[in-house]
Amino acid sequence: MVIKMKEKTCCSEERKKTYREEDEKKKICNRLNRIEGQVKGIKKMVEEDRYCNDILMQLSAIQNSIQSLSNHILERHLYTCVSDHLAQGDLTVLDEVTSLFKRFH
Repeated sequence: MVIKMKEKTCCSEERKKTYREEDEKKKICNRLNRIEGQVKGIKKMVEEDRYCNDILMQLSAIQNSIQSLSNHILERHLYTCVSDHLAQGDLTVLDEVTSLFKRFH
C-alpha cells in the first residue's frame, strides 16, 4: 500500500496530534456516521422488542465496522506517523506501536 504523504508531516511536534487531509477526515467521519446509524438502529430494535438474534446480528455488524475502521486508522498510522518517527531516528514510537498491538488483540 502506498499512502500519499502531504507537505505537512503526519504528526506534529507536540506528538499527540495527527494532521489528516480533508478527504481522509471525510472518509473517517462518513464511516463513523454509518456506525452511529447502526447503533441508533439497534436502539430502536430494542425499543420495539425485536428478536434477540436479530439484535445480535446487528451488533456483530457494528463490531466488524469498528474493527475495519480501526484497521484503516492503524494502517495509516504505520505508513505515516510511525514511518516519519522512524525516519527521524525516534525509536520510542516502537513502544507506542507495541502497546497498540497488545490492545488490539
